Amino acid sequence: MSTGRTRTPVPVPVPVTVPAPVTAPVAVPVTAPVTAPVTAQDRATCPATAVLHRIGDRWSVLLICLLAERPHGYNELDRAVADLSRRMLTRALRTLEAEGYVSRTARAESPYRVEYALTGLGASLHAAVRELGAWAAAHDGPPRAR
Repeated sequence: MSTGRTRTPVPVPVPVTVPAPVTAPVAVPVTAPVTAPVTAQDRATCPATAVLHRIGDRWSVLLICLLAERPHGYNELDRAVADLSRRMLTRALRTLEAEGYVSRTARAESPYRVEYALTGLGASLHAAVRELGAWAAAHDGPPRAR
């Protein structure tokens, strides 16, 4: 009994030989290092990663630049930066202090006063950030799509 369908023949592959292209020999340096993909562990342990996170923070660079001029009290910093909440100022200062960029000195005066200043590490970071700013100004900001 037939279903009314016809079978289509299956094409049989025909072997075709193609000559290999002739290319000039390429010089490959023998000492070329074989590199593996960068892992999350590599990124986490890279010394530049922490610094890039710090300067990528919205307020840290601004606070470092202010403290590079001279030590500031908490309220001075609060008044010096528009749109920075006291909560975010406190968090940024604590992070900068924990990472060693800023020192905090509490004065037992009346009224109680806290003063923030750059450490040597903070001053060296400020120098690098200043150079980055000079580069950005010389190159008119970030590159544009062409």
